[in-house]
Amino acid sequence: MAALAWLLIPVAAACAAALWGSWAARNRKVGDVAELAGYERFRAAMERRESGVAPDSDAA
Repeated sequence: MAALAWLLIPVAAACAAALWGSWAARNRKVGDVAELAGYERFRAAMERRESGVAPDSDAA
């Protein structure tokens, strides 16, 4: 009976690892549209010009 218990431990661990692996590799499609819209807003903000002196110029 002890040998059976020692055999079941790695089998149960392998099953748990297989379940976790299938869960971790699932296809996640939710959130792409919001991420792309946020990236587009970021690009638009970076392309806008500010009025006044540029932050990288020296006023010396």
